[in-house]
Amino acid sequence: MNDKDDMLRELYQEVIFDHNRSPRNYRPMPGANRHADGHNPLCGDQLTVYLQVSDGIVHDASFVGHGCAISTASASLMTEAVKGRPLAEVEALFRDFHALLTAARDEPGPQRDFGKLAALAGVREFPARVKCATLAWHTLHNALTGEASTAHTE
Repeated sequence: MNDKDDMLRELYQEVIFDHNRSPRNYRPMPGANRHADGHNPLCGDQLTVYLQVSDGIVHDASFVGHGCAISTASASLMTEAVKGRPLAEVEALFRDFHALLTAARDEPGPQRDFGKLAALAGVREFPARVKCATLAWHTLHNALTGEASTAHTE
């Protein structure tokens, strides 16, 4: 590791801590026209994702629930990342983000600008934590596709 890598790791950790301490879009959404529940039985993370979708655009996104810092931060970052995006773009982001976190250490993962979501890329070095970081995303996918069952990361 060099100083630049250490500084980047610290910045990413701060982003995760900030989104855990003060999650964005943490609220039920009474006007949601799509929602889904998610549960990670391994560590007890549970959440509900709410979406307001019209004209093929995710106009609003929120979540409620409880979980570890990574799960909460991931849900918070996710809701910020998907607002205002077309459904096809949100689905592509879901696939790319999942690939980023599940790629082998020696694989570069998808080549795209993940913005603040890149803060979670280091989670792939801790396989048990990948489930925490992807729970909100699997739940989002269920909400988008109308899947009625609870999303799991198993």
